[in-house]
Amino acid sequence: MNDPVEQALSHLRKMAPQGTADTRWPITLNFHPDITVSGQLVIERLADDGSYRSQFETGMSSGGLTAYPGGDRWNWESRIFGGAYDDQDAFFRPKYGALNYRYDPVGGSRRFGSSHFRLRPHVRARTSFSYPDSHLEPKDFAVDDVQPLVTLADENALSLDPWLDNYIEAHIHGPVAIEADVEALILDPSFKGTSIEDVAASLGCDVEWHEGFRLSLENLDQCQLYRGTAAADAISEIAEDAWVTPALLWRARDTVLDYQTAKWVWHCIARYGYR
Repeated sequence: MNDPVEQALSHLRKMAPQGTADTRWPITLNFHPDITVSGQLVIERLADDGSYRSQFETGMSSGGLTAYPGGDRWNWESRIFGGAYDDQDAFFRPKYGALNYRYDPVGGSRRFGSSHFRLRPHVRARTSFSYPDSHLEPKDFAVDDVQPLVTLADENALSLDPWLDNYIEAHIHGPVAIEADVEALILDPSFKGTSIEDVAASLGCDVEWHEGFRLSLENLDQCQLYRGTAAADAISEIAEDAWVTPALLWRARDTVLDYQTAKWVWHCIARYGYR
């Protein structure tokens, strides 16, 4: 049986520019460590499992939940990867991150979470890329030479939101084992002194901290225009001392806020709470 990972990469190489692999930019996986799934925080599940898994394996996502046969994610993966994974175990399917071409301290795709894994350089050999995100039906791909995608993103060729949408998507094919494949976990400092910090220390990778997301209520009018009245009202409700941080959003998840409202609040924090 053909290796589905090699089959997918070979298919993409036919559509991608030829050239030498450029390894100067880190690959990151943004996620929310504080979301609760079946009674466990995401970071607790990561610690128990020792691996970062795809939506096809976990049934969870910070984006759309369409990872099933006939779903949007299934269909675009079938198209992009030449059907390599259609009849394969979900274990092989790619995990989605970003090429951090801007060296952003909060990761390459902040839309998907306040924290991120920075992957070890050897993972680059089984990673492909697209610009823009897969759900936008990209026509530009890379496996080895990513410079053409970086040029498109630097120019913001599609006039995407510069903070939340103008990223180069990375597809890490095959398993992502935390101890073997993750160089560091970079957390938001609002989680210092919490159970999230405690669990992070048990993951088997370095733990680092970025400068922190902090959304001021002075940005409330912008948030209302960006994500609507419900999001702005929620931000006002959960703020402390006129600020909202990822830890405050954590405390409000699934209690004060429903899933969708929490997502919109996060988008506002990510968009206006860090430069």
